[in-house]
Amino acid sequence: MKLIIAIVQDEDANRLISELMNGGFRVTKLASTGGFLRAGNTTLLIGVEDAQLDACLKVVEKVSHSRRQLAAAPSPVGGGASSFTSFPIEVTVGGATVFVLSVEQFIKI
Repeated sequence: MKLIIAIVQDEDANRLISELMNGGFRVTKLASTGGFLRAGNTTLLIGVEDAQLDACLKVVEKVSHSRRQLAAAPSPVGGGASSFTSFPIEVTVGGATVFVLSVEQFIKI
């Protein structure tokens, strides 16, 4: 058995959950915040049998798309360490960060 931890952008989360559930996968949704953009993410926990792993990952890959967006990047102003302004930079967001862990035991009570 495997535990898939998929971190996706909030924008993709609801559609991904629906697609996973339609495919017969059970999903637990956790709210999370990304460190770089400090934007809302969704972390999904998905338990699958080894034989289901590839099918589940294909669903995640199909739904979670990367895209470009503008984000504010801090920049020092006036040389002081406490003076910052922001200017827009284009960054790639979306897609999914996926961890696959082996599960030694699964208990449903």
